[in-house]
Amino acid sequence: MVLSMVPFPEDIGQMQEAEGRRIIEDATEIVNATTRDSGRLQVSSEVLWSPPVPTLVDLTKEAQMIVVGCRGRGALSRGLLGSVSTALVHHAHCPVAVIHDDAPRPPGFAHAPVLVGVDGVSASELATAIAFDEASWRGVDLVALHTLSDADWPDLPHIKWSAVKAAADEALAERLAGWQERYPHVTVRRVVEYAYPARHLLREAESAQLVVVGNRGRGGFAGMLLGSVSTAVVYGAHTPVIVVRQR
Repeated sequence: MVLSMVPFPEDIGQMQEAEGRRIIEDATEIVNATTRDSGRLQVSSEVLWSPPVPTLVDLTKEAQMIVVGCRGRGALSRGLLGSVSTALVHHAHCPVAVIHDDAPRPPGFAHAPVLVGVDGVSASELATAIAFDEASWRGVDLVALHTLSDADWPDLPHIKWSAVKAAADEALAERLAGWQERYPHVTVRRVVEYAYPARHLLREAESAQLVVVGNRGRGGFAGMLLGSVSTAVVYGAHTPVIVVRQR
């Protein structure tokens, strides 16, 4: 360990607080600019002197959603999430939206659909609710993707895939029926695949403006972690991703 022999300035605390307030002012200006046509939102702010990760995790207990950027730095970490973002997607008590700083915005991005991964866990139901709400608010279509297996199993030649797929598509339609009644103006495209859920989600994410996935961590220690599919999507997609953790 190397310790610096140069003492910190006596006013380092004031400098840090001033920088924090400047960042908040910049963020507030962005909020006001982006909501000017629809009415300004009420913005409250606070500068806290505390460790960022446990503080933010604690604040998520009372939040509907927390939004974080991707702060991986340097050649090695450029494709990774920062430490704060990683901690929040693993331990937050509310949905976490991860915005990749270098995410490309191809032509037609504003009209691209919202993508949601649908499976059988309770977190998926909340993910579906958020996805429909986001698609409605953005005025775009919704792509609902479901895979029969959450593992990367190879194709089995003795299974009649067309019949299985038809039954799965019907089950998916029934699962989404209540949400489509609530959001009749949202056009839904259903996609059913056999396996490789992360691969298919990342493929569909290339033409989506937002991806919503549920947490598939299960029981005991695994329940504290992000599921493998969600992890692959958060780290692999270039579009914004909302991770819905199961409380």
